Amino acid sequence: MNRKRVLVVDDDPKTVRLVCLYLERDGYLVRTAYNGRDALELAREFDPDLIVLDLMLPEIDGIEVCRRLRAESDVLVVMLTARTTEEDKLIGLEGGADDYVIKPFSPRELAARVRAVFRRLPLEMALRGPGVLSHGPLTLDLERHKLLVDGKEVHITPVEFRLLALLMKEPERVLTREQLLERAFGYDYDGLDRTIDVHILNLRRKIEADPSRPRFVKTVYGVGYTFTVGAR
Repeated sequence: MNRKRVLVVDDDPKTVRLVCLYLERDGYLVRTAYNGRDALELAREFDPDLIVLDLMLPEIDGIEVCRRLRAESDVLVVMLTARTTEEDKLIGLEGGADDYVIKPFSPRELAARVRAVFRRLPLEMALRGPGVLSHGPLTLDLERHKLLVDGKEVHITPVEFRLLALLMKEPERVLTREQLLERAFGYDYDGLDRTIDVHILNLRRKIEADPSRPRFVKTVYGVGYTFTVGAR
């Protein structure tokens, strides 16, 4: 049985040791880095399934590390942040993180979050092919996990892929934020109410000619979102 690989990145050695202890107890193969530059190099060498990534890192901060990884990989990312306002908590999600944990945290809590993120993988696999969802300039290849816009491949995060697949599979149906959270993240997800809004905003930037006036993924105010096949 292949052990899942986890890269832990934080500039505090004590935090890294504790997190590694709990993750190794759960059976993960763990490697560590203490700054953003080493994190990028090790991520490419180690090819982790998931990265525990501190927001505030020396040399290259966690947001920039996450963005660079997202340009070349679908690796899962759990962001660590010491910031406590809602806007601050959303920074990691806007950068492409799959989840976040607020400092100070217990290693037990973080290990539970890592397990929860891994449990979402079957949700993503259930949305895969065989099959292709296509409308206008958008083509979502479920089997190859690729999005084409006007024939050109556009990178989207695993969360964005799941959301777009959910919406395109049920065109013209309004899905509430709660439904999208449950289906895209799993029933145990306890994220912010605005989490879906942030991911939808990021998705629109990638698929809409004018994200402020979306043609495809439209807001139904007070309810949720719908994919409009009659868009022109």
